[in-house]
Amino acid sequence: MDLQLLRHARRAHAPKLSGATASFHYSARREEDAKETSSEVADKGGFMGTGLSHLYAIPVGVAFGVPILEFEWLVVNEETLLASTFLAFCVIAYTQGGEAIANSFKDEANSMLEMQNKAEDEVIAKMQENLDYMSLTENIVEDYQGILDLTEETYGKLNAAGKIRPQHELKTQVEKMLSIIANEESSAYDKAKKSMMTEATEAVTSQFLEDKKMKKAALDNALAKLTGSAKAGSDPVQEAFVNYFKNKAAEAKKKDDGSEEKAARKAMVSKMNAIAEAESMYFRFDESGQPKMAA
Repeated sequence: MDLQLLRHARRAHAPKLSGATASFHYSARREEDAKETSSEVADKGGFMGTGLSHLYAIPVGVAFGVPILEFEWLVVNEETLLASTFLAFCVIAYTQGGEAIANSFKDEANSMLEMQNKAEDEVIAKMQENLDYMSLTENIVEDYQGILDLTEETYGKLNAAGKIRPQHELKTQVEKMLSIIANEESSAYDKAKKSMMTEATEAVTSQFLEDKKMKKAALDNALAKLTGSAKAGSDPVQEAFVNYFKNKAAEAKKKDDGSEEKAARKAMVSKMNAIAEAESMYFRFDESGQPKMAA
């Protein structure tokens, strides 16, 4: 108990720390201070700048440590032991593992810097791509204006062509219809001619078979042609055909009341209107055969 009271008394009367010691801080030294200190240490060197070997620190420490502990200027208890252990740990960690810790921080910092640089490169590449795209589309207004002008010009040409197209199509349709009519008339003429020649041949043949005089005259004319004594214009066969066609024409005039022609025209008009309807032509034919524009 008396020993504890003595220790408390000594602590109470222990000298206070000087102002320099109280203002101690652990921040990094300024470059100017570091340069000055390093130059002085470099000049003197050795233990505490005296030029002596650092081994002198051992006896000096023992010489000062023994009286400090003996006279209890420094009370050694659980707090001081914990503080010394912590300081020893910090010194050992700094001297032995400081470089490894610093390297780990540097590696992590380099990794973060690499990731940041990679992300920035991707952003820069994307911005460059956007810039290239914008440079390609910088004339988009002029391009669209050119397209609009070309579209308007094209529509104008189409409208102009649209005015001429019906006329051209009407001309084509009329030419096609006239060609069809000409072909129909030619076909009808060929059929009538063939029918008439067949009928005339049959009638003249029948006439020569029934009339012996005509048969004898035809035979004499054929022999005269073979001998070269035939007279010009004395062919009984030719005269028979001519007489048949004259009689046929006279008979047709007497019987012609226009009904056959009307029936043929009606059949032709009906056929032409069917063709015009199937091909969507612009005109139709009335009963008289006159073309009329379709509604």
